Amino acid sequence: MTTTTPSPTRKAAPGALTPLGLFTLLLGTALPTIDFFIVNVALPTIEHDLHAPPATLEMVVAGYAVAYAVLLVLGGRLGDGFGRRRLFLWGVAGFGLTSLACGLAPGAWWLVAARVAQGAASAALLPQVLATLHATTSGERRARVVALYGSVGGVSVVLGQVLGGVLVAADLAGTGWRAVFLVNVPVAIAALVCALRAVPDSRAERPARGDLAGTALLAATLIALLLPLAEGRATGWPLWSVLLLCAAPLLAAAFYAVERRGERAGGSPLLPPSLLTAPQVRRGLLLGLPVFIGFAGWMFVSAVTLQQGLGYGALRAGLTLVPMGVAQFAASMLAPRAVRRFGGRAVALAAAVHIAGLATVAGTALLGPWPHLSPLLLAPGLVLCGVGQGLELPLYYRILLAAIPARLAGTGSGLAATLQQSGLAVGVATLGSLFLSLAPGLGMREALAVVLAVQAAGLAGLGWLGLRLPRMPG
Repeated sequence: MTTTTPSPTRKAAPGALTPLGLFTLLLGTALPTIDFFIVNVALPTIEHDLHAPPATLEMVVAGYAVAYAVLLVLGGRLGDGFGRRRLFLWGVAGFGLTSLACGLAPGAWWLVAARVAQGAASAALLPQVLATLHATTSGERRARVVALYGSVGGVSVVLGQVLGGVLVAADLAGTGWRAVFLVNVPVAIAALVCALRAVPDSRAERPARGDLAGTALLAATLIALLLPLAEGRATGWPLWSVLLLCAAPLLAAAFYAVERRGERAGGSPLLPPSLLTAPQVRRGLLLGLPVFIGFAGWMFVSAVTLQQGLGYGALRAGLTLVPMGVAQFAASMLAPRAVRRFGGRAVALAAAVHIAGLATVAGTALLGPWPHLSPLLLAPGLVLCGVGQGLELPLYYRILLAAIPARLAGTGSGLAATLQQSGLAVGVATLGSLFLSLAPGLGMREALAVVLAVQAAGLAGLGWLGLRLPRMPG
């Protein structure tokens, strides 16, 4: 696979990716993901301090998630055209400023608006990370840095939960929940300084023209899908949420038709249908669905179970997940070696280990001293889940990126991240709603076991797909 070269006015190839540049890009990866989850721990104190009703509180989470997912492909496209380093810098700066706005919010709706803007900033910076890694590395080094990218994304979820609990409990200088946003500001400043020094620039060889119709239709499709999934449960599934969900497939069909017509006419569609119809790309996207839907459902259900079912505080609940995060990071470093040894079957191996972890957690809950389970008793199952997840995430990115032409690195990176964010929303809406509907009748322990069984079924499908993958190069 060739690497992306700069536009014709810039003859030099992309600069080498130094260790400092790699660290800065990975820091940019961690910021949006940590912030997606760190706020969950702070919601009760935000509700008390700002007198926010439940629906508004949900918008603090949903506004960020929807803006983030809706603009990811556009962010990747802009990076292809204007330079990925430039978009990364804009995104980091915007993330720092919007974090400051969140931390200083005088009211609930100010916070909602700032969170929407923060999601847009995240969508500008994140696709540039994967696209830059794609454009400035190759071979074995690319496999290693993509594994790091996947591990940082997964570990950031756990880190967000833990860091949120620590900051809220510490109440630094009386800032309370505001610290979970204000802590981003010095980190963003440091990332900006490092990026100016060490992040190499790259862009598509022939920057594509704008696609206003495609951009609008993709945004409408994702909003129609994700907004009701994020807000519907909190608002009792009102009529507008049902209508939007019904409109989502129609908008998606319209988006595909517009993009196909534009590509056939020699235009520059936002998301070229030829990219989506490539068997390798479809296979990569299909592999991601059970991973991200299951992961989001797991994080939601585990948070509720630990805090409401087992009576853990926010900090103890976050610390309980630390063994999973450590195992996930360690396993992600082994992903390239697993590919060299097992090829495509590494996906099936990851799914099998993950299923074993879910079964261990379910067995511990059903057979252990509920509701007096200690974090130590839960640790073996969590470690196995972490190993499975640590292999799955880098394998997903590796398989999908290998199928995307270098000239579309930004677009492909936006597509990969969009599927991830959409899967997170769908996972919470489906597995989370299933858990909450079963818990009053069956009990939280039994509801947990049912949801873990459903997640395991999805992972069994992932394993089956892994066995059918063609051999991957080491």
